[in-house]
Formats: sequence, C-alpha cells, structure tokens
Amino acid sequence: MFFLELTAVFFGVVSVLYAKKNNVLVYPSGIVASAIFVYLLIKWGLFGDFIINIFYVSMSIYGWYLWTRKSNGKALLNISRTNSKEKIIASIIFIMAFIFIWIIYIAFDKFDNWTAYLDTLTTAIFFSGMWLMAKRKIENWIFWIVGDIITVPLYFYKGLTMSSFLYFIYTFIAVAGYLAWRKSIEESKGHKLETV
Repeated sequence: MFFLELTAVFFGVVSVLYAKKNNVLVYPSGIVASAIFVYLLIKWGLFGDFIINIFYVSMSIYGWYLWTRKSNGKALLNISRTNSKEKIIASIIFIMAFIFIWIIYIAFDKFDNWTAYLDTLTTAIFFSGMWLMAKRKIENWIFWIVGDIITVPLYFYKGLTMSSFLYFIYTFIAVAGYLAWRKSIEESKGHKLETV
C-alpha cells in the first residue's frame, strides 16, 4: 500500500507540474496517479475522493482531447478566463457534485464523522476545478488551491500522511500554476496589441 501510494504521489506531482507548464502530458501522468488512487481510496473508505478520481480519469481523457485539437498547426484551446456562461456551468457542476456525493454518503451510511462533510465539500470543489482545467481556464487553479488547503489537514487527521504531504505540495504548485497562467494571459494580450 505504501509503495502504491508513493507511486501515485510521484505521478500526481508530475501531473500538476505539467499542468503548471501548460503541457498536455498533465493528462497521461494524471490518469496513472488517479487510477492508483481509485484503488487506494476504496481501501481507505474515502468515497468522495474515490469518486473524484473516477471523474479525474474521465475528465483527463476529455481534457487530453481538447488540449490536443489543432487547426493549421495551432492549438484551438488557449489559456483564458471564464466567461459568464462558464461560471454558471462550473457552479452547476459544484452543486451537482455536492448533492451526488451527499447522496452516496447517506446511502452507505458514511456520515459518521465530521471528515465526511469536508470530503463532500472538497469533492465538489475538485469536480469544478477539473472541468475548468479541461477547458484551460485560469480559475481552475483557484479551485485547486482552496480544495488543497482543506485536504491537507483532513488527510493528516485521517492518518494519510503521504497523501497529506502530496496535497501540501499541490498547494504550492497550484499557486505557481495560477501565476504562470496569468502571465501567459497577460503576454498573449500584449502580443495581440502589438499585432493590431
């Protein structure tokens, strides 16, 4: 179990570093990490996070497809900010995920500890973040940062030290990712102004 967790942690860190660099390899490395975590989270009884990782795998395939689409050799999907419609969709994903995980926890009688409520909240946060990342929206990093900050003490409290440490690292990478993507948006705006 420890070796599997360590392997998942390694691929998870690699995946987030690729995301920070806006590199499509975020998705294959993320799929490996998520697949391992699917197995581990079932064993640990963290159903919310288990479902997150199932969602990660499917959204990684979707994101991989979106990020690799090109026209005349140029990517069709560039880093950008969310518009009003996308904010509404991200909010709907958050609410639907929260309700879905809440129902799962009730069905399996898992609201036996305060950690279950936080697990439900972080699941909804990460669902929205993953969708925004697939769409290459800078706001995805805000969701990751908030979710990571909640997850670090949650996992530590549950005795999942390596995973807690992983989310601690994720927090710093997410902040760096936000700053890097913001710089990319500012540079692309400057480039557009120069070409006009």
